[in-house]
Amino acid sequence: MPDIGLIIIGDEILSGKRQDKHLPKVIELLSARGLALSWARYVGDHRAHITATLRDAFASGDIVFSCGGIGATPDDHTRQCAAAALDRPLQLHPEAKALIQQRMRDLATEQGIPYEPDRADNVHRLNMGVFPEGATLIPNPYNKIPGFTLGEVHFVPGFPVMAHPMIEWLLDGRYAALHGAHAQQERSVIVKGSMEATLTPLMEAIEARFADVRVFSLPSVDHPTLGRHIELGVKGAVGAVDLAFEALCTGLTSVGAEFRTDVVR
Repeated sequence: MPDIGLIIIGDEILSGKRQDKHLPKVIELLSARGLALSWARYVGDHRAHITATLRDAFASGDIVFSCGGIGATPDDHTRQCAAAALDRPLQLHPEAKALIQQRMRDLATEQGIPYEPDRADNVHRLNMGVFPEGATLIPNPYNKIPGFTLGEVHFVPGFPVMAHPMIEWLLDGRYAALHGAHAQQERSVIVKGSMEATLTPLMEAIEARFADVRVFSLPSVDHPTLGRHIELGVKGAVGAVDLAFEALCTGLTSVGAEFRTDVVR
């Protein structure tokens, strides 16, 4: 089972002009299918940074979704950077060309004007179908302008209304057989009056004893009702967590820690 990664591209995210909606939605889409996100990266509209990020993604062997920068304006660099990362030429994809032309016909019909394929703006729009050699298409149900796939790296627009259905299409088609592969269970307690350093030996012992389980510690200093406390827990594959959780509770009792099992976030 490969890891799953997410790349979010755009200066508008890093500057705060727009709030990222991709990370929480992709986590939600994966979780609903028993999958989990392993990593995420944000990168601005800087060609060298995008190229380096994509080169890492291609080399990783991970399943990667890349959101943003596949348009045809001067600040859209993702198509060019993907080509540079793989050292491949860019070319107009014939199926993408047909889809873009159909979109332009539809727009002309909606506006009640003739479709003029040779008009400068219509010719420019074809650049949205110029992809690295070997790309396959990701259908866009919103406006027909496709995204593209290279290996296990998938490129979709930055617009959530387009990107999220396109990612769902991939998850429920290409990756349907993986559903449930990362189904996780999590159990935790609220510990009061203890320090993380005091609990670290117990955490290490739990991970050493239960190889398929990870321990997590989430300290809080200003919770409105609980005050200073630590949410301490275990997570892992369904069926592997219960014994580790029992051992965690037993260990907390043995060190005299005060804890409660009703977790309030």
